[in-house]
Amino acid sequence: MNGLPPFETHRVENQPPAFEPRDLWADDIALREAVDREGGAAFAARLAAYGALAGDELYRIGFDANRDRPRLRTHDRFGHRIDAVEFHPAYHRLMEAAKTHGVAGLSWHDPQPGAHVARAALSHLHHQADAGTSCPLTMTHAAVPVLRREPALAAWADAAAAPLYDPRDLPLADKAGITLGMGMTEKQGGSDVRANTTTATPHGEGYRLVGHKWFFSAPMCDGFLVLAQAPGGLTCLLMPRRLPDGERNGFALMRLKDKLGDWSNASSEVEFRNALAWRVGEEGRGVATIIEMVMLTRLDCMLGSAAEMRMALAQALHHARHRRTFGKALVDHPLMANVLADLAIESEAATAFALRVARAVDRAPRDAGEAAFARIATAIGKYWICKRTPAFVNEAQECLGGAGYVEESILPRLYRQAPLNSIWEGSGNIQCLDVLRALAREPDTRAALATELESVAGREPAFDSFVARLMMDLPHAAEAGARNLTERLAVALQASVLLRAGSPAASAFIGGRLVDQGHGWAFGSQPGIAAADTLLARALPA
Repeated sequence: MNGLPPFETHRVENQPPAFEPRDLWADDIALREAVDREGGAAFAARLAAYGALAGDELYRIGFDANRDRPRLRTHDRFGHRIDAVEFHPAYHRLMEAAKTHGVAGLSWHDPQPGAHVARAALSHLHHQADAGTSCPLTMTHAAVPVLRREPALAAWADAAAAPLYDPRDLPLADKAGITLGMGMTEKQGGSDVRANTTTATPHGEGYRLVGHKWFFSAPMCDGFLVLAQAPGGLTCLLMPRRLPDGERNGFALMRLKDKLGDWSNASSEVEFRNALAWRVGEEGRGVATIIEMVMLTRLDCMLGSAAEMRMALAQALHHARHRRTFGKALVDHPLMANVLADLAIESEAATAFALRVARAVDRAPRDAGEAAFARIATAIGKYWICKRTPAFVNEAQECLGGAGYVEESILPRLYRQAPLNSIWEGSGNIQCLDVLRALAREPDTRAALATELESVAGREPAFDSFVARLMMDLPHAAEAGARNLTERLAVALQASVLLRAGSPAASAFIGGRLVDQGHGWAFGSQPGIAAADTLLARALPA
């Protein structure tokens, strides 16, 4: 128009191709081996189907679900109180895909041996596409066995386990599939739920709740497990969103939490105003009732953190293979290869340990030793894997440089998400104190740890030496040293799983985590990781 020819200022080059579509199952050798090793091989076809879906459609729409955050609508346009949470359609598609493929219920609606392992792998795959929806999915999954103990609540358990997603705000009788949330903590108590002041007053066949919850997770769900003070003490109750006659229950959502991450999911504050609820378990046994749920939700914290590590590693390695610096691919620089190999080792150890715990959960009803191992290993793994994730994701961001710090990359979302699992379901100190409590009060947990660690004795002298010192220290565990002890237990258990698997990551993991060789604490500071090329090829097929 101005008489000048069109021109370009530069050519776009030396940029990696789009990460997606990728098959998250086919790409993840460590996950596939772990599922096979821990007893979930019968579900391989189901996992393959979900891995392809998660790495393509679900990965793409995860950006939409997080960009357009949930909105609270307390009233409709006529002034009626509705307490509704509105979501981007991508959220509902993510939930539909997860529910129908078994992320929230495979363990219960197809309870053959290995179902918990396969369900854990499904959760691991889903979490890589979107972490926020994992919150209602894991709570729905964890609530089923508790509700099944109450004959009057069997319909709730069956609908929660069903591979169906129905987001409509209707009473249970009108829905074949439901989701469940939780409300445990209050303003004055936090992790100390015995300080709760919400009251549950007997009323007919149920109770009436008066009080509040400071964190009311996934307020769009059809029902919620809450803790309240009944006449017999702290009690677990199921509170429906809709009453059996279709009317709204007596609670009000005060506001949604403005969170660091977890943006696709809504978390809220709530007040109970004579809300109807039904007892789950005995009065005064609320904490004991919740414990079984907590073991399952803590396992999902491990799986979620391992999944965040996995996606961060895959992003970093994908970038490093395609980006050229100083005349060669970024991955071919020895220092970068060392960093990536160290991340690959950590990621595989996290995934392998989480799937080992899933096997223990799967076998716990039939094997007392596995039940004891699941009891203590969930607390150990929840502490350590979740604690390692923020530093891990940050290191992966650094591999991309500034590109890893902008929202068009998934890494900022992963970085915001990374601290959550170390806080949710009990912070680090809570986990470590739980480990001490189990060791002191439940001798079978100590025996289960010894059995697990001794099963690979004689394969690596450094491992044997580390475990010998560790077992000598167990009887002298004190509260002030609980973190140190839990960390040592965690890395020993991770090493044992890698050794049993015959993983090429085992020796490097032991050398970098169990042996003091004078290296630093940052990822990549272990000098000259042997077979780095092999580890990177294993981590993500080119």
